[in-house]
Amino acid sequence: MEPRLDFYAVPAAGLALKRFMTVGASFKESSLPAVTRELVALRVSQINGCAPCVDIHTKELAAAGETPARLNLVAVWREATVFGAAERAALELAEQGTRVADAASGVDDEVWAAAAAQYDEEQLSTLVLLVSFMNAVNRVNVITRRPAGADVPGTVR
Repeated sequence: MEPRLDFYAVPAAGLALKRFMTVGASFKESSLPAVTRELVALRVSQINGCAPCVDIHTKELAAAGETPARLNLVAVWREATVFGAAERAALELAEQGTRVADAASGVDDEVWAAAAAQYDEEQLSTLVLLVSFMNAVNRVNVITRRPAGADVPGTVR
């Protein structure tokens, strides 16, 4: 499968995409735990059907030492016992923030309160921006049919 578009072949688009991706890199400066960031990125990408993002975030988590059980259970995290309260709050916020078209209210107050009980303002800000960023990246990849499988941990972003 070949992608429909090569943004880097178009100078203005390549520059815009490069600048856009620096936003993603900036999340590493947050105090939000790296594993939580990757779990959220993975879950948003699963919901959106973004194969290259599912690929890279699974690889990033594995490279960080995540167990196969946790990687395999992200898609069904509600029924899994391997995620802590903070991770569960982040995953629920990510799901509701991704599925805004499915619910007129967006992220409900109960989900927001659960996340706010686990994370400080900086971390919550990062979560909100990360969910928004991942949704945008997923859409770019899905629209252009970017293939999965070739990304190497630590090289994307």
